[in-house]
Amino acid sequence: MLERLNEAMDHIEDHLDETVDAAELARIAMTSEYHFRRMFSALAGIPLSAYVRRRRMTLAGAEVLAGERTLLDVAVRYGYSSGEAFARAFRAVHGVGPGEARRTGAALHSQPRMSFRLIVEGSSSMRYRVVEKDRFRLVGRGTRIPLVYEGMNPAIVEFVKSIGKETLGRWEERATGEPDGVLAVVGNHSAEDAEGTELDYFHGVVSETEVPGASEALDIEPGLWAVFESSGEFPLAVQYLWRDVYTQWFPSNPYRSRPGPSLSRTRVSEDGTHADAEVWIPVERAGD
Repeated sequence: MLERLNEAMDHIEDHLDETVDAAELARIAMTSEYHFRRMFSALAGIPLSAYVRRRRMTLAGAEVLAGERTLLDVAVRYGYSSGEAFARAFRAVHGVGPGEARRTGAALHSQPRMSFRLIVEGSSSMRYRVVEKDRFRLVGRGTRIPLVYEGMNPAIVEFVKSIGKETLGRWEERATGEPDGVLAVVGNHSAEDAEGTELDYFHGVVSETEVPGASEALDIEPGLWAVFESSGEFPLAVQYLWRDVYTQWFPSNPYRSRPGPSLSRTRVSEDGTHADAEVWIPVERAGD
């Protein structure tokens, strides 16, 4: 899988002065466009579109400073139909306009070319299983939250506090199916979402019966799920679990992610130092 991802990275480099087609990259990587975008974002730490834009502006920046082409020629070469559009994109990456950069020889930002490799540390094994589930229902409460890539999300913290520990305890008692316990559900997250993008967020339990204080319900479509477990220091155990799923498990197994909500359950010790985490990710067999 990593070899095919790197072939896709080579394709990006060969077409930075053209339109980079995500569907073609997915074909090269022999996977779906949805999974390719998710995989790339997890491995690279930035969305595919942001990486392509930064690489394109890195090369454009070098040409701007070289002074061998007019600014309009550089703009057209990298796919911009006007100098104004090119200047906006250039400034967004480099913090300075192309004209000023050429006049002053300004220091510009550089996005290095990326390639992927799998590092096998061997210090721990990932516990996982693949489950096929029929349609099931989640009951609880939902809200909209801004996307935060690193650290705690204050909006989630406040939302969970607003539900209250007693209510969450009653929900857990009424949970009737797997995955068990109180779950955090992220519904419409895309690998191309920028920081601050509003997402659908849901807190609830699997239950076919009425649950006190649960005012909303989500029906989850049938399909395959990859279920991952981890135990360790909080919050590192949870953060490392998400990282390892995309950097180790997906590249080494014949599955790819499919559209659908991700589910997670985290149980933190009373002193807040230890956590048992479980993550459910909708998947399908590669090649299906």
